[in-house]
Amino acid sequence: MERRLRGRAALWAAIAAAVLALALLVWNVVAAGGGEQGIFGVASRSSATPDPDRAGGIERFVPGEGHRGLPGDAPEATGGTGGETDPDRPSGRTALLDNPLYDTGRLAPLPCPEPGLDVDDPESVEAFLNALTDCLDHTWQTQFDKAGIPFQPPERVFWETPGSSPCRDYPSTAGAFYCRAGKSVYIGTADVVEKWNGADNGIVYASLLAHEYAHHVQGESGLLDYYHEQRRLEPEVVDQNAWTRKSELQANCLAGAFLGAVRVSYPVSATDRDAVLDDAAATADRPDSTDEERTHGSAANSVRWMEHGMDEQSPGACNTWEAASETVQ
Repeated sequence: MERRLRGRAALWAAIAAAVLALALLVWNVVAAGGGEQGIFGVASRSSATPDPDRAGGIERFVPGEGHRGLPGDAPEATGGTGGETDPDRPSGRTALLDNPLYDTGRLAPLPCPEPGLDVDDPESVEAFLNALTDCLDHTWQTQFDKAGIPFQPPERVFWETPGSSPCRDYPSTAGAFYCRAGKSVYIGTADVVEKWNGADNGIVYASLLAHEYAHHVQGESGLLDYYHEQRRLEPEVVDQNAWTRKSELQANCLAGAFLGAVRVSYPVSATDRDAVLDDAAATADRPDSTDEERTHGSAANSVRWMEHGMDEQSPGACNTWEAASETVQ
């Protein structure tokens, strides 16, 4: 009897050890890959090294805290950066380097008057964002039609209350992000004002929105799939970040192209232009960032690409993938 009890005790101990090992294995798998679906957005800097491709989304750090938009959490968990590969979209290196979108010339938006904005009223912020997103939808639809690439505008989630996306829960450290897994732009109508220190110049929020929307443009043009694929092949974080910086700086340039193109009907004064460029500098990598933290580019390069987009107003001016290395650091 005593031998049988000892045997049972040993059996239960072995089972407990196996359960513990399995739990640790599951935890490690979730921690390592749970976010790989595709996020781009605004995130404050944490003490840990951020993975810009966690959950297939894109995050944009907050001025004074971090960056503003990563081609976010990697797409594997959702089977890609937004669904099945569309045979009508460019793919592979062609999508990245020789995308037909690059040959479509200057953006040609419809009149887009500056919407009214009361930053203390979330409903006013939402109306402002919706009006500008209407302009972005039309502008990029026209450009994709020129390129012969199918285009579906992103879904809009301008939140006041907590919720969840396929890429992440919100609110969190992000006031705005793009989730490729859901093909949606997420912006907190009160959160983003708080994170931008109550700035009352609408051009700052227009720039933020245009940047997150630019990540959707990257996705619809086919280049995000190849970007995610190549980035995942890099074994070192530093090399992964080199890919991320090019994506972020391209989004800056594409956002600038929109802001430059609409200035006929949405006046962008010298003061507004300075505010946009100051914001680009504030949301760049900090000067004291380590190589493992540098995902958005230096302040000088962040400003360089935003300004280049505003001046040229064309997607073809935004090919960061073949740009001189010193301009994408």
